[in-house]
Amino acid sequence: MFLPRRKIRIETERLTLRQPHLNDFRDWSSLRDMSAEFLIPWEPLWASDHLSRKGFTNRVYWAQRSIANGSALPLFLIRREDKVLVGAITLDNIRRGPAQAGTLGYWTGQPYVRQGYMREAIDAMVHYAYNRLDLSRIEAACLPENEASRRLLEGCGFKYEGVAQSYLQINGRWRTHVLYAALRNDRRGRTEVG
Repeated sequence: MFLPRRKIRIETERLTLRQPHLNDFRDWSSLRDMSAEFLIPWEPLWASDHLSRKGFTNRVYWAQRSIANGSALPLFLIRREDKVLVGAITLDNIRRGPAQAGTLGYWTGQPYVRQGYMREAIDAMVHYAYNRLDLSRIEAACLPENEASRRLLEGCGFKYEGVAQSYLQINGRWRTHVLYAALRNDRRGRTEVG
């Protein structure tokens, strides 16, 4: 269970997953800015203050509140060898009661893609969600043409579940998404992205 003053840290072989801090602003804004062309096609429209200190401060306070009230677990991916920020992962929309589920979202800065960092982070987050948060279902969605994200999810044990029409606004337009889920005790067959 989440506790308001508790610091969440998840250690993997190469990464520390931890909540964002106000002093991460320069690293975060620099990585997001240099990766903008790479990230924008896959994300909700960036607000005019997206890369501003004020916008980042609001994100950090949202992260603190979300962790404290148990509604989300937003974490930065910090490379352990040199303390460099490589991306972020969020377990959001945590639902208790009969659902025991959450929704996974993530991004990697362009210099760090295809190096296995996000696979490591997803595996760690799913393990934490099952074993520390007692969740039974982790959901994820991505654009159908995002083959890298689809391969990543399937490589992490997520199974394709279907299509959601006009699921999220991405880069200013309502976009259809493909839906995936990982279940704690999953016995479904493996699918492959073509």
